[in-house]
Amino acid sequence: MKRFLSIAVLIALLAMVLPASMVVAAPAAQGEDYTVQADDWLSKLADKFYGDSNAYWAIMAATNKANAEDASYAKIENPDAIEVGAKLSIPPNDEAVAFMADFDPTAGDVSVLFASGAKGQLLVGNWWTSGGEFAGVNEVYKIYRAENPDVELIHAGIAGGAGVNFQGANLTKLIAGDPYDTFQLHAGLEAELYTPETYLRPVDDILAEAGVLDVMPEDLKALLKIRGNTYTVPLNIHRGNVMWTNTRVLEKAGVAVPATFDEFFAACETLQAQGVVPLGMGTTDGFELGHTFEVALAGTTGFETNQGLWNGSVSWTDPVVAQALENFGKMLDCTNEDRGSTGWVGGIDLVINDQAAFNIMGDWAYGEIIAKGALDYVTWNSPPGNQNLFFLVSDGFAIPKDAPNPENAREFVRIMTRKDAQENFNMNKGSICARTDCDYGVFPEDRRAYFQSAADDFASSRIVPMVAHGSGAIPAWQQQFYQIVNQFSSDRDVAAAQAAFVLAAEDAGFPQ
Repeated sequence: MKRFLSIAVLIALLAMVLPASMVVAAPAAQGEDYTVQADDWLSKLADKFYGDSNAYWAIMAATNKANAEDASYAKIENPDAIEVGAKLSIPPNDEAVAFMADFDPTAGDVSVLFASGAKGQLLVGNWWTSGGEFAGVNEVYKIYRAENPDVELIHAGIAGGAGVNFQGANLTKLIAGDPYDTFQLHAGLEAELYTPETYLRPVDDILAEAGVLDVMPEDLKALLKIRGNTYTVPLNIHRGNVMWTNTRVLEKAGVAVPATFDEFFAACETLQAQGVVPLGMGTTDGFELGHTFEVALAGTTGFETNQGLWNGSVSWTDPVVAQALENFGKMLDCTNEDRGSTGWVGGIDLVINDQAAFNIMGDWAYGEIIAKGALDYVTWNSPPGNQNLFFLVSDGFAIPKDAPNPENAREFVRIMTRKDAQENFNMNKGSICARTDCDYGVFPEDRRAYFQSAADDFASSRIVPMVAHGSGAIPAWQQQFYQIVNQFSSDRDVAAAQAAFVLAAEDAGFPQ
């Protein structure tokens, strides 16, 4: 059985959830225990006992409540996976009807599916649902649970890379006064999305008490401040601009790793002639096109001009922007035709599965490479023109002012600041620590080279805050950026895209 509930599973099943009135009174179902058989699943059992397959949430909640009092009952943390032989508590039909009348899975109301520990719950909102992502955060959960056995920790993950699906759901819960206890966000201007002075608690005191400020990189600390307060406790530092490379594919094709755009397009032509996808990509998570264009933009303009575009000192009318768009369009011509039917994980999977030569993605993709056993033949390089640039993407957690269990949340983020928690998290996630004193020598031997190289590059490279991941521009500018890039990917109209960037920059307060 999977050990933690993911709302990604819940969301995937929403299409099956019908109104509570659909729970019908089957032949009187008295409360009883039930042992899971080989061909059982929760919705099947709900149909058997209540005549409504969607009432499986009631079985899940009742069983978890029973587990809190008697460990012989199962603890169901993933409603899509129950073990043969597990002992369930089947509530009476009237209790199932009453539960479903109050339960709204579309609102992320998962806390009612679990019992509460002696010291309450900890509902952790996030978008970490893929293998490598969950492997990382699970290490933090292990520490928290070991040190706080009286707290019921709930992993509330909503699938969608870069939080594209999570952010809207999280904002809705905040405004409704029903927030998570703590939730994931990117370090930087992304906090503005949540009107921090209204909805979030400053965490400066937590960082000071933890003594982490002395070992936190200055570039990261600068990103965290919003009008004098810090609202995000950082857990890691990702490098956003990595070109993941399948050495087996390149060797077979007789292609060298490209360093410039001209070399990249030449390699693309050679690979396509041999029936190989040059650049694996997925776009359904919504951030991937903007992410890739941002990498191409900096690779074309260089550091100073790229920074100037985002701070207003360089106009988006500059001809170099047109060249960046041209380069990006040519890169899209090197991708798989079905990129619109898969997400970022699908893009790196093409490289892992020997179906593509390259994938341009942040080093959260390294977590997938680790989890899927591809360390021997998938390596890392700088994308074209990105040498000596480090795109900074940092994940952290915030605490809402109305968090139901604020002390549990404070303890969770305090643990996140610790060296042991960050080392255990990052060796699985693919990122480096948000501390300068982590020992990458304790990381598994087959992973050390990448992590040490990322740490060294972070210390020596030009640091570029990444717009696509919340650190380089205010949310409104970021959303316009996504829209412009997505439109360009369809029509390839360079002039129209450049004109749209000019208007968006002006809307963001940067006259052109």
